[in-house]
Amino acid sequence: MRRSPRLITLALITAVAVIGLIIGIRHFQSTKPSLTLYGNVDIREVEMAFRQSGRLTAMNFEEGERVKAGTLLAELDSEPFKERLDQAQARYEEAIAQLEKLQHGFRNQEIAQAEESVRQAEAALTFANSEFDRQQSSVSSGATTRQTLDHARTARDQAKAQLGAARQDLSLKREGSRQEDIAAASAQLAGTKATVEEARTALADTRISAPADAIIQSRIREPGSMVGPSSPVYSLSLKNPVYLRAYVSEVELTKAIPGTRVKVSCDSCSKTYQGTIGFVSARAEFTPKTVETTDLRTDLVYRVRITVTDADEGLRQGMPVTITTQEKL
Repeated sequence: MRRSPRLITLALITAVAVIGLIIGIRHFQSTKPSLTLYGNVDIREVEMAFRQSGRLTAMNFEEGERVKAGTLLAELDSEPFKERLDQAQARYEEAIAQLEKLQHGFRNQEIAQAEESVRQAEAALTFANSEFDRQQSSVSSGATTRQTLDHARTARDQAKAQLGAARQDLSLKREGSRQEDIAAASAQLAGTKATVEEARTALADTRISAPADAIIQSRIREPGSMVGPSSPVYSLSLKNPVYLRAYVSEVELTKAIPGTRVKVSCDSCSKTYQGTIGFVSARAEFTPKTVETTDLRTDLVYRVRITVTDADEGLRQGMPVTITTQEKL
């Protein structure tokens, strides 16, 4: 029995429609829901300041200039810091010499010199005793005055004291240094070394360099100014990474998944940028007044940070952007 051409055509149309429906359902199921966010470029900025106080002698860049990481930006007058380092170094070397002297003990020449001092002191005391005895006899016979005798007595006492000091010095040099003296000298050496390192660090802190590739956003001070640790001299905009700040409502929160790739566009951009959702805040907040869409301004939203992977000079601080995503699983 021959089938009607009209029935065959209807069957074909029905089959094509069913196949199209199945393909559409599968495509819809294999595609994540699209998410559109509105935000702003959020480039990180750094304020550069010295760790020391001093007179500014050099500001090497103007606003808008680009600098590489490690580039010298500004300098303070370093002469006062060099003088402090030289003084600290001299005290350190003196402490080294003192410790070595205590550790090695006294040389034979120094001991011989101390022995000679004892002999001279003994001879001086012998003479002083003899002179005192003579003056005492003269006073008894009336040949000299009481005052002269007192002077002889004083000279004798001084000679005794000098002999005692000479003998003590000789004893110390023969016995060598005590461990307590060596320990004290070691502590003194450690203190002077720390002072040298502190002075060296202070000298290095008279120069500041760029922490990363950046653009000079603001030149705040000029050469000749007195600046301190709380006085920024430059404000830098870091070139990388470039972030975007956006907000997502609770209804669409499940679409903002960290690691999701996004496309970024703006009115003045000459191209579409690529990015990745990197952070979604765990705390809800009221939408800031600067949000671009009026639908969210009275709602509680969650802050989202997007990292732009191919940023260039087209993205500028605060620029409004549109972020969209639609990825295959």
